[in-house]
Amino acid sequence: MTIEKIAKILDAKLVCGKQMLKQNIEYGFASDLMSDVLTLDEENVVLITGLTNMQTLRTAEMAEIPCVIFVRNKKASKEMIQIANENDMVIIECKYSMFKTIGILYENKLEPVY
Repeated sequence: MTIEKIAKILDAKLVCGKQMLKQNIEYGFASDLMSDVLTLDEENVVLITGLTNMQTLRTAEMAEIPCVIFVRNKKASKEMIQIANENDMVIIECKYSMFKTIGILYENKLEPVY
């Protein structure tokens, strides 16, 4: 599933990373515990989280996760957007709960990591 399709089916706002809309995402992973994110070995993962801070982006960067979805109408800060742009990462802001977001993505055939 492309990042563009993810944003569309979630009726979400693409905050940055427009140049990566055609990138394919194979897996979804939802967590607010960044230590869990660091255990991932898969590529082409989207991180779904409600944790909006610099640690989230730094963790995604270390785990080579190209796309982060902030749920529950959480917003990325200017500093977070700057870091994402510098690292060719996508940030998406979604109004839905984490549970609903994951359900929609799973319904649309995005595979879970576990």
